[in-house]
Amino acid sequence: MELVKPDFGLVFWMIISFGIVFFLLRKYAWKPILNSLKERETSISDALNAAMKAKEEMANLKSDNEKLLAEARNERDIILKEARQAKDSIISEARNKATEEADRLLKIARENIQNEKMAAITDLKNQVANLSIEISERLMRTQLAEEERQKKLIADMLKDVKMN
Repeated sequence: MELVKPDFGLVFWMIISFGIVFFLLRKYAWKPILNSLKERETSISDALNAAMKAKEEMANLKSDNEKLLAEARNERDIILKEARQAKDSIISEARNKATEEADRLLKIARENIQNEKMAAITDLKNQVANLSIEISERLMRTQLAEEERQKKLIADMLKDVKMN
């Protein structure tokens, strides 16, 4: 029962022992505990600040990555556009060259046809001339078979020569 109803001596010694423990704790333990709590609080706030900075950096990196991705897409589009234009120009150039080559070959073919035509016409004229000469020769032989006709033809020719 003494604990339920404490004596003056017990209370006195409890207050002194509490004072000593309080003094010792305050002198040796209180400052280190407060310092460690302050350090912990500082480290937690630093960690939170670092986390916020990291979050901001991640957001910046994400926006930078999106910008880079957009730039890469734009560059890709530009490169593809240039490639299409190059393809179109190469195709049109090839068509133009093919057209020019076809025109050149057509012109050569027309010239060859014209040359062959002229050669055929010349050959035909020569053949017609040869046939005409042969026919004339045969006619002349038949008509000039008589001596009187020959004399008349010679006389006519001499008249024509004198007039010229």
